[in-house]
Parts: sequence; structure tokens; C-alpha cells
Amino acid sequence: MIKWEHSIFALPFALSGAMLAAGGLPAWRQLAWIVVAMVTARSAAMAFNRLADASFDAANPRTSTRALPVGELTPSFVSAFVWVSCGIFILAASQLNHLTLLLSPVALAVVLLYSYTKRFTRWSHLFLGFALGIAPAAAWIAVRGSLDPRILLLTAAVTFWVGGFDVIYACQDHDHDRSHDLHSVPRHLGIRAALVIARLFHGLMLGLLVALIVTFGLGKLATIGVIAVAALLAYEHTLIRHDDLSKLNAAFFTMNGVISVVFFLFVAGDLLLRK
Repeated sequence: MIKWEHSIFALPFALSGAMLAAGGLPAWRQLAWIVVAMVTARSAAMAFNRLADASFDAANPRTSTRALPVGELTPSFVSAFVWVSCGIFILAASQLNHLTLLLSPVALAVVLLYSYTKRFTRWSHLFLGFALGIAPAAAWIAVRGSLDPRILLLTAAVTFWVGGFDVIYACQDHDHDRSHDLHSVPRHLGIRAALVIARLFHGLMLGLLVALIVTFGLGKLATIGVIAVAALLAYEHTLIRHDDLSKLNAAFFTMNGVISVVFFLFVAGDLLLRK
């Protein structure tokens, strides 16, 4: 029901936020609880999404073989899994600091309620982006116990990054979304225009990452990391054409997992070499 790639997308950006907050490596205890919080929040969100979309998944040939539609898992089991994941997430937040505990219900509301946005807005892609984009800001709060507006540049960058690749991913459900009155950019604007919007979102992401480097005074290594991200994004967009979506899974899962890890490694290297 849940793939490890789902956590890989946002976790490196959360770790980047934690290292920016610490100016290097945070305490190992903080890192451990941040990872627990990230994995459980993402697991809760994905399982809740499967519950919310069970009827749509059953009607969509692409998703009809998922665990709930075929009966491999029961709704009661998945519901229990969501509750347990949420409970562990709140426990992790309580082990970090008082502010993370206070904000934990807000974070859960954001990541869970995304599942319903496609029912009323074509811009649900950006809501999903924000659900992952709060990760670096949350990690900053986990380390510092307060929020610095500078880290919101990374939140915005992740929001547009995820929004862009989710627009690409939604292209394969263009016909299904139209027939079931679900909203997405491809459904409303067509696949060709959707791919243009995905490129615009990713361009905005790169601009925000440049602003992040300048604002935090990061060095050459972080700059090289952003250049590498730009190259990977450019390659990702060459894999997809409006009339050929056959390489979409490679663009979605493989490339985006690589992008997040590459960005983290270069930012981490930059911060550690300055110590």
C-alpha cells in the first residue's frame, strides 16, 4: 500500500531543513525523531489517501489492483494503520520540543486533508506540494524550537517541485478524472498545457533554491547542487511528451527520488565543510 519512495521524496528536504537550522549536524536524538515523524506522517497520509480514494481507485484501471480495491486489506485495518501512524507521529513531535507538539495536529490536518482537494480544485497539486513542503520548516522548528522565515523559501521550493511532478503524474489520469468529476490541471487544461505548467513550477522551484542559497550564505557546493537539480529536472522533462507518457513512472519515482537526495547531499556537504 505504501512504497518507500513516498518517504524518500520529502525526507531529504526535511533533513536539509534540520541541518540549515543547526548550521551542520543536529543532535542524533533530534535526527532520529525527525525521521520517525516524517515516515509516520507520510505513511498516515498515504493510507488515508487510499481510504478516501478507494471508490475512485476501484474504477480506475491504473489503480484498480491496489490493496483496498482488490480486498488484500480491509478498510478497518487501513483505518487502524492511519490512527497508529498519527499516534506515533504525535509521540515523535512530543519528543522534539513543545512547539512541534503544539503544531503536530496542524501538520496532520495538512497532510491528511490533501486527499479531498481534487474534489473541488484543479490546483490540488500545489496542496500536495505544500503538504510535503512543510517538512523542512517543521524540521527547522524541531531543531530550533522556533520558526525562521528564511526556511520558508525551501518550503515554497518543495511546494512547486512536488506540484510540478504531480501535474505530470496526473496526466495519465486525464480521462478518468474527467469522467468522475475529479479536478486536476491536465483534466481542465489538457496534457500539453499541463506539461508547460509543470515546467513553470519547476522553474519557480529553481529560483527559490537560488534565493535560499543567497539568504543563508551557502557556498559553491550548494550552488553546484542546485545546478545538478536543474539538470535532473531538465532530463525529467525530456522523458515525458504530451503524446507519449510511457516513461512517466521513471520520471515520477526514480528521478524525483534522485533529485531530493542530490540536493540534500550537496547542501549537507556545504554546511559540514564550513564547520
